[in-house]
Amino acid sequence: MTNPAPEVRDPKSQLRKTMGFWDVLLFNIAAVLGPRWIAAAGHNGTSSISLWVIAAVFFFVPGALVINELSSRFPEEGGIYAWARDAFGPFHGFVAGWTYWIYTVFYFPGLLLASASMAAYAVPGRGAALADNRLFLLWVSLAMLLAAVVLNIIGLNIGKWLQNAGGVGTYVPLLILVVLAVVVFARYGSATHFTLHNMLPTWNWDTVNFWSQIAFAFTGLELVSCMAEEVHDSRKTLPRAVFGAGALIALMYIGGTFAVLALAPAPGIDPKSGVFQAVAVGSATLRIGFLGVLAAVLVTAGNAGGVGSTVAGVARVPFQVGIDCYLPAAFGKIHPRWRTPYISILVQAVLSGVILLLSQINETTRGAYQELIDVTIILYFLPFLYMFAAVIRLARRKDRAENPHAVLIPGGKVGVWICGGLGFFVVLIGIFVSLVPPGESANKWLFELKVVIETVVAILIGLFLYWRGARTKESEA
Repeated sequence: MTNPAPEVRDPKSQLRKTMGFWDVLLFNIAAVLGPRWIAAAGHNGTSSISLWVIAAVFFFVPGALVINELSSRFPEEGGIYAWARDAFGPFHGFVAGWTYWIYTVFYFPGLLLASASMAAYAVPGRGAALADNRLFLLWVSLAMLLAAVVLNIIGLNIGKWLQNAGGVGTYVPLLILVVLAVVVFARYGSATHFTLHNMLPTWNWDTVNFWSQIAFAFTGLELVSCMAEEVHDSRKTLPRAVFGAGALIALMYIGGTFAVLALAPAPGIDPKSGVFQAVAVGSATLRIGFLGVLAAVLVTAGNAGGVGSTVAGVARVPFQVGIDCYLPAAFGKIHPRWRTPYISILVQAVLSGVILLLSQINETTRGAYQELIDVTIILYFLPFLYMFAAVIRLARRKDRAENPHAVLIPGGKVGVWICGGLGFFVVLIGIFVSLVPPGESANKWLFELKVVIETVVAILIGLFLYWRGARTKESEA
């Protein structure tokens, strides 16, 4: 019997190390920082500011510390999947990996709809009308998805430039927003009255549902860990880039929300494209209208980079699961020319396109967007439960004290329990509150039923594939 080809024995050996520190830093910004979350925070009102601070202290910082420890101790392709598998075994690893991958099927349509809505403001004089035009949103969304998929199949050495442009294209327009708000506030005052009292959380149905979005907005730093074997000196590069990007992201979420509310009152802010409503107001007030168009163009590139970074990172999970034989072997294939997991990327894109189309049935554009967000959050947070539990479980291993490359959580095992416990608790709350329909939902029972059914079906499909893969693996053994 002839030996299998080298790429069949070890597909990961064909991957290229193409990402350095700045690539990872900008990748993190593109993957995490979202103008739509600032818009949603503005729509929720002044209480969002305290929610950002609470989420940063009790979720974002502990999450960053956990990711740094796990990625420096276990710099393996697959990220969360590999950590859950090592901590709890193949079945739990599969559940974490499957839900982490399948969430993108719902995440991309929501991200793409928001991105297309923001891109509408690049069309002078027609931005507000196009931002609510279903046909426009659908075609622009599909075009962005296609661009991200093609670039990431051609290769990470090409695709990373989309992610880099995404990081810059996301951050610079938000800086423009903050500067506009400061100048307008200094000259004309604020559109919103800020007090310590009104910045504290206001507990109503909208706020309860929105809490999960605030927590979700701070996720994504773990994404590049799925590509650890394609990063130069990943044990050092990943933690440094996480700390740098984390600080920039937290400051911009808080500062950006202040800026949006200073330029526009909360009730009129669109939760998808409110940042550009605010930029348009600020630039018109100061008679520099081109800034609104410039910001919209830059954020369109930024959002495309956000799609690209998620396509690139998450596709590595089913690739690794395919290598482990719990998904069809095709998922573990590398493109013979471009050395990328192209099957994972293509399947991801096709399913996302189908969900994008289905989400438009019998729902307003805002309702369809919110439904996608809630399903996304539930599926995405399930592997985070595994991640925060895994850091506690894996802290028992001797290598934690002996690994000279590990960037450990401060405080020893007590620190691990605090960070892991806080993160687990916040994620669990996020899952439950995602099931609460927002106050403006047209049909709350239908909304909740669709969210539950879509979530359960997505998980059951994964369990069937695991059962099939496990049986095949046993019979071959």
